[in-house]
Amino acid sequence: MAPNATADDLEAEAASLDGYFSDAPLDPKPNYPPLDNKFDRCVVITNLPKVPEAKYEKLSKVVLKLVSRIGTLKTYEGCDDFTGFFMPQNEEKGTVGCAFIEYASAGDAKKAVEVLQDYKFDKNHNLRITLHERASYLATVEEGEFTQPEPEPYKERPNTTSWLEDTCQRDQFAIRQGKETAVYWSDGHTEPQIDYDGEREKKAGVNWCDYYVQWSPKGSYFATLVPNKGVILWGGDGFQKLGRFAAPGVDFVVFSPQENFMMTNNNNRTDPHAIKIFSVQTGKCLRAFPLYPKDFLNDDITKISAEELANTPPPPFQWSHDDKYLARMGKDLISVFETPSMKLLEKRSLATDGIHEFSFSPKANIIAYWAPEHKNQPAHVDLIEIPSRKKLRQKNLFNVSKCSMVWQESGEYLGVKVTRHTKSKKTLYNNIELFRMNEPGIPVEMLDVKDAVMSFQFEPQGSRFAIIHAENPTSTKVNVTFYDMFKTLEPDKKKGKKGGSKEKQIVAEVNLVETLEGKACNCIFWSPAGRTIILAALGDSAAGTLEFYDVESKTLVIKEHYRANQVLWDPSGRTACTTVSQPIGGGHFKFAMDNGYMLWSFQGKQLAQASFEHFYQFQWRPREKLLAKPEIAEISKNIKKYEKQFNAFDEAKKRKQRLQETKGKRKSRAAFRATLARLKEWRSRQKQERMELLGGYDSDDENNFVTNEIVVETVLNTKEELVY
Repeated sequence: MAPNATADDLEAEAASLDGYFSDAPLDPKPNYPPLDNKFDRCVVITNLPKVPEAKYEKLSKVVLKLVSRIGTLKTYEGCDDFTGFFMPQNEEKGTVGCAFIEYASAGDAKKAVEVLQDYKFDKNHNLRITLHERASYLATVEEGEFTQPEPEPYKERPNTTSWLEDTCQRDQFAIRQGKETAVYWSDGHTEPQIDYDGEREKKAGVNWCDYYVQWSPKGSYFATLVPNKGVILWGGDGFQKLGRFAAPGVDFVVFSPQENFMMTNNNNRTDPHAIKIFSVQTGKCLRAFPLYPKDFLNDDITKISAEELANTPPPPFQWSHDDKYLARMGKDLISVFETPSMKLLEKRSLATDGIHEFSFSPKANIIAYWAPEHKNQPAHVDLIEIPSRKKLRQKNLFNVSKCSMVWQESGEYLGVKVTRHTKSKKTLYNNIELFRMNEPGIPVEMLDVKDAVMSFQFEPQGSRFAIIHAENPTSTKVNVTFYDMFKTLEPDKKKGKKGGSKEKQIVAEVNLVETLEGKACNCIFWSPAGRTIILAALGDSAAGTLEFYDVESKTLVIKEHYRANQVLWDPSGRTACTTVSQPIGGGHFKFAMDNGYMLWSFQGKQLAQASFEHFYQFQWRPREKLLAKPEIAEISKNIKKYEKQFNAFDEAKKRKQRLQETKGKRKSRAAFRATLARLKEWRSRQKQERMELLGGYDSDDENNFVTNEIVVETVLNTKEELVY
């Protein structure tokens, strides 16, 4: 329309458009989505870096990538501009140090608060995460309105070490049989005595445990597994409930060595949170992992058959001795996580090409691993210090088929059993590489063994080790050979010889101690106290022979537990247990009539036996070793000083036990004597009346009686002999 149009022109134009407009009033109603007044899916991130406009896009990408790892961000249909992420800017288009995130679910928002709280974004910024509802409330609180909440009354936690105060220095063990779970005391002399069998739970109409149980490494906690829910922790006198950990489908648990953390596993290969790490004190889930690490399997795990997975078991996690690190093997790498943050150490894994197995030292933050021949590199065993990643030692090996690593309990020695092959790969032979961890440079000695080595174990606190070997690995008769990591040289007493020593010398050299030939065993079990070893023939095809052998006195005691499949020493080394057990839920067990356990002294004397129709588990309660080697040696040296004290204590204990056993008899005897005394006193009161009735005759006066002695001789037998 022209800008200078007149009124007539406007009327003419309106007439020409007549009929094109509707008579309905203009009242549009847009189809808006329903208004959501809840902000439970939203979180506020603060303490972000404040950057200028030029770095805004880069920071946005980093933050968006970080929060997207927690869960899916919320999006709205028809609104492509909003991605669930908003980072406000100031007037200069720079950031103000915060961001708003909206997730697709409230669960992801809560998880973001747990995972990202105090996350180290860079060297100067640790993130603070708050739920939007909490942030909105804090915004309404004015200065001076805050009121300090009243602290909850202090509730003392049960003393989880009270069992160590037992005056008889007894050990404990737990058993699972049928629907029953029980904890017993064992003193190594008499029948076990029950401590707690879930009586409190029975009164409530529930079972104390429906699956397996697990003690913590120091014996402070007792975990019962409830597959439908998770893990329940017990401790203190009467085994009070200490906490519950949500882990549906849990199959087994592993505690860290210092009992600060607990790991659960449900063995579900499709669950991205199959493995969970919990803080024991707070009950908080620190992190979750899938059963197999990323790229560990070449194919999609959902497409691999169960048979193939059985040949490739998931790599286990391993704790460091001080709980500072948790490590897991991946494909050509070892991932080491720091506790309690559970973040990858230095944000990168340890590169280990071709790794097949690794193990943490039991007493130092040292990782040992071996890898087979790879490309142009020979097979090798490496020792890596953590966290410095410094390579302490590498031992190259050639023509290797397989390796297996065994640590001595105190971490002084590492043994690597190496199975090698000839160039034709038709013949296998063994050797053992022995690492001396406490000596400068970590020297390595090689022990050649012509036979096949079936078992190899170090003495827990000593320098000796034992191997089972035979010419053929399927042989029924084997040899057991003992070695010592040190050799004693006798003094050279030849007169006039220069350099001769008058004292014994101990040198660091592997020394053959002795060989026991023709043994029918397939497993060896050192006592935790050393010196005694059990040579056992375990399994369905074995006879169940048990040989208790004292390495120093050379004494041997042979016993038998038919169809035994497990040998377990108590922490003190006083008592050993052999069991015949079956798996829970493992179907029909054809040898159920043999189920149960036997307790033996370290000298091979049977102490107790119990049989059950369904026997699943036996576990000794661990105890921490508080004495160092020099202190133990000093006590052993002066044992006679304590012998009288021990004997007096044993006699007092036996006397107390005898008194307890004869308590009923002594009570009956005392009651009889009291009745007899009462009747005598009653009779004495009637004496005068009795004499009056008898005309003055006193029946108690001995002078009123005449005593006659009669001798009767009886011939029992006769014998006639002719004497010439």
